[in-house]
Amino acid sequence: MSESNSGPGRVTREQCGHLFLVGLDRAGKRNAFDSAMLTDLALALGEYERNSEMRCAVVFAHGEHFTAGLDLLELTPKLASGGFQYPAEGIDPWGVALPRRSKPVVIAVHGTCWTAGIELVLNADIAIAASNTRFAHLEVLRGIPPSGGSTVRFTQAAGWTDAMRYMLTGEEFGAADALRMRLLTEVVEPGQELARAIEYAERIAKAAPLAIKATLHSAFQARDEGDAAALSKLNELLFTLIKSDDVREGVMAM
Repeated sequence: MSESNSGPGRVTREQCGHLFLVGLDRAGKRNAFDSAMLTDLALALGEYERNSEMRCAVVFAHGEHFTAGLDLLELTPKLASGGFQYPAEGIDPWGVALPRRSKPVVIAVHGTCWTAGIELVLNADIAIAASNTRFAHLEVLRGIPPSGGSTVRFTQAAGWTDAMRYMLTGEEFGAADALRMRLLTEVVEPGQELARAIEYAERIAKAAPLAIKATLHSAFQARDEGDAAALSKLNELLFTLIKSDDVREGVMAM
């Protein structure tokens, strides 16, 4: 296991075998995202994307809460002037801006998980929450719409009326409701969420990396371009991989 380290925006990084653990580390501010933390998270995911040894990322948070969302006091002046952009070598953590990640992300949440935190959950591939996690889309109470993908992904996951209930009112909901609405993969006892997320990540890391990336590519294509576009490329994806060392090893393993 490599040593943990924080970037200037307080996002920790730790490589553990083929896993990359990325921790939100602004606990004194309930891990609210200011521009430095947004930049640092994007840079961490860019590092993950470019490192072929890292097969699965796990996003979690230090402290008592996952995140209180965006630090609007710091961000609003920059957003109003158009002054905030992700760095070219980074990856948008919410998957709204291109380029999109090509490798899997597992997320573990606990405590408060508001606004942008929900949108990180919705952009992850596997999401684990502690049973005491509290969720809320408070944006409309602050004069802005959700801007990290929930207007698309929350409605897709939960259905229109459930999603709109929470996005239009700012009402809180718990982990059991988040699971019912298909925002989460699993709910666990408080304190077990990170360990469970790592278990899933380790299973993913044992699979063939090219097949994992192809699976994600097809699923993203279906979401972005529609089912027909993704279906039309399935054979091409298969033929691209069928002669790979990964497939030969898989056949021999059987």
